[in-house]
Amino acid sequence: MAAERSFSVSRSALGVSAVPRVLDRRRMLGQLAGGFGAVGLASVLHEQALANRTGGVASDREGLPHHAPRAKRVIFLFMNGGPSQIDTFDPKPELAKWEGKRLPVLEQNTNKLLGKPRPLGNAFPSPWKFAKHGECGLDVSELFPHVARHADDLCLIRSLTCDSFFHAQGTLEMMTGSGLFLRPCFGSWLTYGLGTENRNLPGFVVLGEVMGNVDATKVFSSAFLPAEFQGTRLTNLKEPIPNLKPAAAAASQRAQLDFMQRLNSRHLAGREDTAGLNARIEAFELAFRMQTEASDAFDWQPESAATHRLYGLDDAKTRGYGEKCLLARRLAERGARCVVVNHVNWDQHSNLKDGHTKNAFEVDRPIAGLLADLKQRGMLEDTLVIWGGEFGRTPNTEGTNGRDHNTAAFSMWLAGGGVRAGHTFGTTDEFGAFSTEGRVHVHDLHATILHLMGIDHERFTYRHGGRDYRLTDVFGNVIDGILA
Repeated sequence: MAAERSFSVSRSALGVSAVPRVLDRRRMLGQLAGGFGAVGLASVLHEQALANRTGGVASDREGLPHHAPRAKRVIFLFMNGGPSQIDTFDPKPELAKWEGKRLPVLEQNTNKLLGKPRPLGNAFPSPWKFAKHGECGLDVSELFPHVARHADDLCLIRSLTCDSFFHAQGTLEMMTGSGLFLRPCFGSWLTYGLGTENRNLPGFVVLGEVMGNVDATKVFSSAFLPAEFQGTRLTNLKEPIPNLKPAAAAASQRAQLDFMQRLNSRHLAGREDTAGLNARIEAFELAFRMQTEASDAFDWQPESAATHRLYGLDDAKTRGYGEKCLLARRLAERGARCVVVNHVNWDQHSNLKDGHTKNAFEVDRPIAGLLADLKQRGMLEDTLVIWGGEFGRTPNTEGTNGRDHNTAAFSMWLAGGGVRAGHTFGTTDEFGAFSTEGRVHVHDLHATILHLMGIDHERFTYRHGGRDYRLTDVFGNVIDGILA
């Protein structure tokens, strides 16, 4: 066999400082072939290196936080489907005078209200009574007797608006800021920017499913942010993370990991850039650590009987959402940065009274329990709790006893985390059809969430495809009127 020919190649020509001056043909081709792969790999490893600068704990990315944060974590109680503001937190007694009649304001502004022309029914007064609660005198309907007891902890926004009329786009907009394009979820932005306070648990967790016509993969995606910042979706609370329980004893498993580590070390020997491969090796270590800490976090059974009752675990109708709320608290106190707790389905185009009664009963006691539990543990002051859906409902009927979607006015409330307690912000017209004062767009809500977490939304960007992206796109203003 012919002898290998040798080539004299400078280090600078190949762009690799450790390449010897003289290479045989096979080594030279190997180096060059590896270089083509490195072109694509370099970008991935660079992003991972940035994302892991502090080992996954409390990041200092871009000098974050920009200012002193009021909140350390977010719990979003997401009522997917669109709760009716007129039947929950924004009473409109004027509707009773118009019952059975057409509302002129709706006839003139159908497109603004619904996002597209649709037939409008007659005025539909709320089937539920309202009463004032707390020292602040917050109006709450009889649907939420337990939450009403926490009126003085709530900051109610009555003037929310959004752009997306359909559930899929509306949910995407509420979570990512865009109802049209794939963008990172706000929870991904938070964990990317601030990291997590616990390396042994996911920083962004999603409990429960959203509506069937909503693509949860997109809604809770990290999109162009590194994949590790996407939401960890847990739908089966009996086994939240599959295969979490070790198949072998801890000592045996530790020995297996150590053996794998030695093999990986041999594989890495002589390589120049080991950051990417080391990151993948660390994933095995994280999985090992999670077997202990995650098992503890997801096991709420040892909680006291009083705590179980507080969250409604003693009632079959409230147990489902109660378990999620209790798990959200357990994750939050163990360092999770963001937890979304889903509940469906609030989309009552018909049978509004039956649907909203059922839904409110399922969540009212668990949510009140979460607020009480956070407060008694001293966590409410630095935990931002958010309640609401992707849009609201119309003040007129759809069919005979339902309400259609409304993007022009809906209510959400926040608690803890630096917001004004016992405060109401924004107003709607006399029928609850349109926001009139203190109009708040979803971009403004996102800007405020970031602000409370110590982030300036205009300075917090990620470069992708030649453009600097941010959660609020090119919009958004902090809602100063709700800050404590």
